Amino acid sequence: MRISELFGKGKCVFSFEVFPPKKNMPCDTIYSTLDSLKKLDPAFISVTYGAGGSDGNNITGKIAAHIKNDLGIESAAHLTCVSNTKQDIDIILEGLKADGIENILALRGDINPERPPKNDFRYASDLIRYIKSKGDFHISAACYPECHVEAPDMITDIKYLKEKVDAGAEHLMSQLFFDNSHFYNFLEKARIAGIDVPIEAGIMPVVNKKQIERMVSMCGASLPVKFTRMMARYENNPEALRDAGIAYAIDQIVDLISSGADGIHLYTMNNPYVAEKISSAVSGLL
Repeated sequence: MRISELFGKGKCVFSFEVFPPKKNMPCDTIYSTLDSLKKLDPAFISVTYGAGGSDGNNITGKIAAHIKNDLGIESAAHLTCVSNTKQDIDIILEGLKADGIENILALRGDINPERPPKNDFRYASDLIRYIKSKGDFHISAACYPECHVEAPDMITDIKYLKEKVDAGAEHLMSQLFFDNSHFYNFLEKARIAGIDVPIEAGIMPVVNKKQIERMVSMCGASLPVKFTRMMARYENNPEALRDAGIAYAIDQIVDLISSGADGIHLYTMNNPYVAEKISSAVSGLL
């Protein structure tokens, strides 16, 4: 099923993200995690691209195929272009098609200093157009409630987002954020700009302090006072920080659902415990 077909049915779509095992680890190390997530009945599960922008073994595709073909859950494979040539993308698309994967999250990808970028694709919109020319794939794209770190301002960022949609993106997933007002402000601007595809809110529960600091430094998300107070109070108590982070994410999600969000994309960080606690708390609202 094409992901955009899950929306518009009068309820909030609830989906998960997982990431492949680290390099040199067998692919099946994630299977027990996926078995646990299956029990939570997500609408779909997306699989991030290989670490550092490299997925030479197409492990993302293998995991996405397992999710769809073995677990019976719709899946979406992330695909970045900054380190890939058109020939590389062709090979990956052929593999995804052979495995029955029709949903792709098309991304430029982060610049990796250890891997000089290729020149075939400059932006995610270039990749989206290319995928559209290569087959009947459903394409999702990323959006940034607090503006992409490389964009000069929100107006410019929204303009680039509209280019992604015009190029063929049928569904958007947002970068993480910790203040829902940023998402609502972004959503209003996107709709005014004529972006009318479903937009899912990306929520990342706090698991540990280092993890969240790393993610925030990469994506530029701001930390509201309520969040920083929580971090400061529980930073030396991992279990308490985890539970407080779960509670914070639940509070965000409840507010988003009650405000009519199209969907929630939960960054599970491959942690079934956290995903289960959040899912059970909000399942009655979906």
